[in-house]
Amino acid sequence: MNYTQALEYIHSVSWKGSRPGLERITELCEKIGNPQNDLRFIHVTGTNGKGSFCAMLESVLREAGYRAGVFTSPYVENFRERIQISGKYISEEELADITSFVRKAADKMDDYPTEFELITAIAFEYFKRNECSVVILETGMGGRLDSTNVIKSPLLAVICGVSLDHTEYLGNTISEIAREKAGIIKPGCMVLYGGEAGEASDVILQRANELVCPCYAVDNSLLSNVKLSVDGTTFDYGRYEGLKLKLLGDYQLYNAARVITAAEILRAGGVKITDESVRAGLEKAKWKGRFELFSREPDVFFDGCHNPEGTTHAAKSISGYYPDKKIALITGVMRDKDYRQMAQNLCPVCERVFTVKPDNPRALLAEEYAKVFADMGVYATAYASFEAAVKEAYAYAKKENIPLFCLGSLYSYFSFKKAIGPLIEKS
Repeated sequence: MNYTQALEYIHSVSWKGSRPGLERITELCEKIGNPQNDLRFIHVTGTNGKGSFCAMLESVLREAGYRAGVFTSPYVENFRERIQISGKYISEEELADITSFVRKAADKMDDYPTEFELITAIAFEYFKRNECSVVILETGMGGRLDSTNVIKSPLLAVICGVSLDHTEYLGNTISEIAREKAGIIKPGCMVLYGGEAGEASDVILQRANELVCPCYAVDNSLLSNVKLSVDGTTFDYGRYEGLKLKLLGDYQLYNAARVITAAEILRAGGVKITDESVRAGLEKAKWKGRFELFSREPDVFFDGCHNPEGTTHAAKSISGYYPDKKIALITGVMRDKDYRQMAQNLCPVCERVFTVKPDNPRALLAEEYAKVFADMGVYATAYASFEAAVKEAYAYAKKENIPLFCLGSLYSYFSFKKAIGPLIEKS
């Protein structure tokens, strides 16, 4: 099996869709020798911020001398992004070899694994073979019945925050969703909650208390001396002064606060992390598709804010960076998201909107999304292709001397980057 064949095989079971439950992943892991049992994990869930948190924490651990694996989803440009060690993607050769190994076990199962379950097992085997010191493991969705939850008790269970998303699987209330995410808490682990106080934190604290797990919260009041610019962010957090972030977006400050708190908790648990490792790790952290700046004059950004909470933070960041300007917006979303609320959050910062349909069967038609913005009083036009939308939007932003943003589904990243690249090169 080569790399192309491995990807074809993995994607061939996408028809099974999302099937929450641990029976299949448990059986699959047993058949390949339970590689996850030989690894130490930091298990991460939450509605927003998981990927950025994982990227920052891995950078900190790398600076501290640890060989840290990272498992995240979805990927935005290259499938191998999902499985990394020390910032390097799994190689095509190793992915092909391990996929072939896992397939032999999967083919013996009566209830065949889903795509995500296959990828999870492949990641476990890869991290074991490469002797990772620790693995930062992001859930796919939820927590309690997510395939990543086949692991034993992690070093640290992190719940970045809880808001309404994936309600068809996780529940219709904050408390129900928090209960699903709190399912990653197991006896013997430490717990970090990075969201706001309220019903979600009450549910998580209750679960931690039931299992006699120490539970910590992030104190965002320790953030001070914040200076935001498109060249980077500087800030203080408690005793840490003059911290720097290259990752843009005001929400990355809260992710950084979570990472600093996680580092303190891990340090208390015996993981050797110096203050300098925290400082250098945050400054060096990279993550695609989150308020990523592509070019200047006009300023061009992409941000994968794919739900109402994400668009709230995006709008706040845009207002902070450009208090005297509105933006040209390219956007496309999934039909199963609360896209009307997302549009309402973005309208105050938009001068003109260019809607597209992301390359995904769950995507909302561009015409439908354009009408939502138009009904809210913002001029919006639907486009049949990303190329057409990006060409028009870029020309408009350049002419009006305003920023251009592509916001919405991460599934739009590849299409946007492919379309905007030649335009930037010509300028």
